[in-house]
Order: sequence, then C-alpha cells, then structure tokens
Amino acid sequence: MGAIASRYRVHNSGLTNLDAKNVESETKRENPGTLDELHKKTKDVMPVNFEGGKLMVNRGLSNNFQMSHTLTMSSQQNGYKLGATYIGTKQISPTEAFPVILGDVDPAGNVNFSLIHQLTPEIRLKGAAQVQECKLTATQGTVEYKGPDYTLALAVGKPDFSEKSSVLVGHYLQSVTKRLAVGTELVYQSGARVMGGEIAITSAAARYTMDDSEISATLSAANFHLCYFKQASEQLQIVAEMDTSFRGMESTGTIGYQVTIPKADLVFRGMVDSNWNIGAVLEKKLQPLPFTFALSGMANQAKQQFKFGCGLIIG
Repeated sequence: MGAIASRYRVHNSGLTNLDAKNVESETKRENPGTLDELHKKTKDVMPVNFEGGKLMVNRGLSNNFQMSHTLTMSSQQNGYKLGATYIGTKQISPTEAFPVILGDVDPAGNVNFSLIHQLTPEIRLKGAAQVQECKLTATQGTVEYKGPDYTLALAVGKPDFSEKSSVLVGHYLQSVTKRLAVGTELVYQSGARVMGGEIAITSAAARYTMDDSEISATLSAANFHLCYFKQASEQLQIVAEMDTSFRGMESTGTIGYQVTIPKADLVFRGMVDSNWNIGAVLEKKLQPLPFTFALSGMANQAKQQFKFGCGLIIG
C-alpha cells in the first residue's frame, strides 16, 4: 500500500506541475504593441485602391540605401516622385535595423520625410515632416516606451509657438492577460482656432486575441470603431469593420478578405461596404523577373462611379 501511495503522489504531483505550467502560459503577459497598431491586422487585409496608371522602379544602391522612382497618371494626380530609403546598421532583431529614414520629393518641391530610430530596446523615436509649396505644413514627433506588458507613447503635432497652438496625443496600452489588452488615448489641442481656446478628447480601446482571430475596438464620445480579423485558412483571411459617428449619426460596415496563393505568387484583396462600394486589388509577381503587376478596380453602383488602375513595380 505504501508503494502504491508513493507512486500516486508522484503521479499526482506531475499533473499538478503540468497544470501550473499551462496556467502560467495562459496568463503570461507580453508587450501589446502600440495603440496605433490596434486595428493593424484588419487594415492590412483591406485593399488599397488606386486609379489610372502607376509605375514604380526600386533600385538598391547598397545594403543600406535604396532609391525609388514613381510615375503616376490619373484624373486625380499626375506626376513624378523621387524617393529614398536609408536603413542603418544598428541591428535590433534579424528583421529590424535602425535608424530608418524615408523621404520623397516631386518636381514642385513638395517633400515628405519620416525618421524612426530605436534608442534602446524599450525607447523608440519617430519623426515626420511635410513641406508643401516651400512651406512647412505638418510636423510630428513621437516617443514610445515599451515595457514588459505595456506601451506608453507621447506625440506632439505641429507646435506653433507664435500662435500658441499645439496638439498633444498620449497613448497607453496594457496587457491584462495573454489574450486581452486595454488602453486609453488622450488628445489635447490648443490654439486660437479652437473653440474655447483648448479641447481635450479621451477614448478607450481594447483588443482580444484568440488562436486564429482577433477583435479590437475603440470608443470615444464622437466615434465607435469595431474590427474583427479571422484567419480562416493558410490562404484565406476574412475581416469585418464597423465605424460609427455619433455626431453625424451614421455608421458604415465593411467586409474584406485576402486570398494568398503562394505557388502562383498571387495575392488578391477585396471589400464591400454598406455604402455600395465594391473594391479589389490583385498583385502578381512575374517570376523570375523582379516585377510585380497590380490591377485595381472600384465601383459604386448607387453613384454610378467606376475606377480602374494598373500598376507595375520593378525591383
């Protein structure tokens, strides 16, 4: 009886340790990312439609520097842009290196500039600026701190000390459990053009992650945004999105999907919303050439509007 009892105690202890490891795995919290990326999985599936013709040529000049030439021809925009990308030598992970500098300029002198730099494993800096008609029209600076199970960010947008105007945005996202993350955002704006001289808007955010799906939502006094992502199979992703404006008393629902066929080097994205918009984008890599061919189409049956685009990416 003593031997049997001893074996039972050892066996029961093993089960208890296994259960404890499972509970620890389920409750272990990780960094939830940033609040800006709360709906990223859903947004990445939605097609980005374009109109007219587009030609992009990418050329790597070195391991760290790349140039791009983009020619666009459409009823909305015609012109050429020269772009440049620099990736530094500070290796954070096998797929990340910093600093990252992006920029583009057109013949009219309009410039877009972005900078991302990882100072430490926890602190990341971001900066962006835009120049239109030789005037600085937009600037933004962001500081992000990533803790073990939370992310804190502070952004400053286009401060104008002469007019005493500024925009401050604070983000906080916390992992409550391995699957659940909650957060909040505070937007403060001051200036002569703001009613009352200043205004502050707060919103709440949440994201729940399952094995093959994800639900995310943001809620403020003016807006409610809900997203759903589902990995239906290795080739198929399905998403749904609802955006409600309390001030405008209107709501828009959207359903999208992405089909990936690796053997054919083909990606197809499509969407349809409650405003009768139907859109799709097809991207096909033309192996063994370094070419990517893209087709875009969008239609609105209620407004009788149709848009078609064709693009080629080289490099």
